[in-house]
Amino acid sequence: MYADGPRTLREFVETTWAFGDRPFLMSGVAGERGYAYGEFFAAASALACRLSDTYGLRPGDRAVVAMRNRPEWQIAFWAAQLAGLVAVPLDPRWTEAEFTFALDDSGPRVLLVDGERLPPVADWARKAGARVVVFHTEDHRRAPEDHVERYEDLPAPDPLAAPPEVEARPEDDATILYAPRATGRPQGIVATQLAQAGAARNPRFHAATSALGRGAVPGQESAPVTLLTFPFFHVAALSNLYAAMSAGGSVVLMGDWDAEEALRLIREHRVTNYAGTPETALDLLAEADRTGDRPESLRMLDTGGSAPPHDLVARLAARGERIEPYNGYGPAETGGAVMANSGAEYRLHPGSAGRPTPSTEVRIAGPAGEALPEGETGELWLRGQALARGYWRDEEATAKAFTGGWFRTGDLAVIHDGRADVVGRKAESAEKAETAEKAESAET
Repeated sequence: MYADGPRTLREFVETTWAFGDRPFLMSGVAGERGYAYGEFFAAASALACRLSDTYGLRPGDRAVVAMRNRPEWQIAFWAAQLAGLVAVPLDPRWTEAEFTFALDDSGPRVLLVDGERLPPVADWARKAGARVVVFHTEDHRRAPEDHVERYEDLPAPDPLAAPPEVEARPEDDATILYAPRATGRPQGIVATQLAQAGAARNPRFHAATSALGRGAVPGQESAPVTLLTFPFFHVAALSNLYAAMSAGGSVVLMGDWDAEEALRLIREHRVTNYAGTPETALDLLAEADRTGDRPESLRMLDTGGSAPPHDLVARLAARGERIEPYNGYGPAETGGAVMANSGAEYRLHPGSAGRPTPSTEVRIAGPAGEALPEGETGELWLRGQALARGYWRDEEATAKAFTGGWFRTGDLAVIHDGRADVVGRKAESAEKAETAEKAESAET
């Protein structure tokens, strides 16, 4: 556990108020406004006061956030944290049936959605008696209802107003992130305030390690400008947002993925860090090759969400060492990137998950959960401050995945010189062994 730093997400976001007029959220979508840090904090505080004082919500109540990547998503999420609520981000691409499952499962008292998401959730909210705040109502015209408010109709935020006087304790729940499962139904992953505060702290360590690898002094470089293409409901997006907010950096948003548009935004906003899946990163580089575009401001290519292809390093090598490769490892149960591989070490070992943060322990476990020595392959177990407390209302699944404070990732890995190299999935290994056993039985 980190010895210093915030113990709740409310404490974390309150530190960003000091960045004042620095640009924070910049939308690449025409007609959408941006927010400086001070404007963002004032807007989140005002909405938090409405949730707490007007709606009567109390710490522990759930607040769903469902909208595409737009600046107001961040206002909604952080308003929930300032009000001591449990934020429940949902995939905006879901069908009405998928929304209904997650809403029934999480039981929110308020839904913070954009106009496009209102139709699939409106009936549930009306029947459940949940309040709804709708952002960007121009996306969808619908007659107003008593339990529905338009965000643009709310009073303008007071830049000097404080958030509501509520106490968020480190042991309280902070988020429920829904992740897809083999059953076809998404599963809620619950993280406490202390865990998310640890997840918010981890990027500072990764940034310091990266700076030292370049021969720079940590914290002395200019604040990053990040083009963030991960969907906000995804744990990888939270990791990158925490990184930007820790440094007072700017976050550039875009609509649907388009490599040509991404290059334009990189040029226009002097983007220094790209954050997205390996697939979109390769698409970006291919488009740059096709057009002859050289994004001179770009200095880091940050990928996550899946294993990076080995040829990504070769594609970057053709551009010299100006653009630093970075890949984070960490499922939603670990709060995002608890291990990272970057810079020179990434170039030498592109398939590695990298090294853990100081608040993360790694175990390569044998069949009985025993720790295996370096060089032997076993299941990757992780333990640390950012670890989720379990699955929402599913004690059986929690008991299977979380053992003695460890999370069993299901990934097979091996340790080499302190690096964790992921080599496969435990289920795939068992399936191959079973197939081989059946084949051997058939031959005899």
